[in-house]
Amino acid sequence: MNFYKRVSFVCKRIPFGHVATYGQIAKLCGKPANSRQVGYALNMGLAGKIPAHRVVNSCGFLSGAKAFENEYEQKRLLMSEGVFVDDRNKVNLKQFIWKTGDVDIFWFGNCFSDMDI
Repeated sequence: MNFYKRVSFVCKRIPFGHVATYGQIAKLCGKPANSRQVGYALNMGLAGKIPAHRVVNSCGFLSGAKAFENEYEQKRLLMSEGVFVDDRNKVNLKQFIWKTGDVDIFWFGNCFSDMDI
């Protein structure tokens, strides 16, 4: 269950107008091999109320349709934040990805340790 709390904590910090990948979130949670589990958490609502529309697959395609009211909701929400989604339901990751790195992994790790999750 702690992993889902981590997913929630990380996803709530994806900036407005940006996206993150399932793998990126898993890495920030300290579990780089658990990208599928991130998707499971989002689809099942296990991560709580978070901006799940900002999470895309590793190629930039929208792939979270099960987590929304209809298949167009994720695209609509992203476009309302200024994130362009093309006709193939793909986001340009070079332009809209949330840029994170080792410093962020370290910061999140400290937060998780402090919160005991």
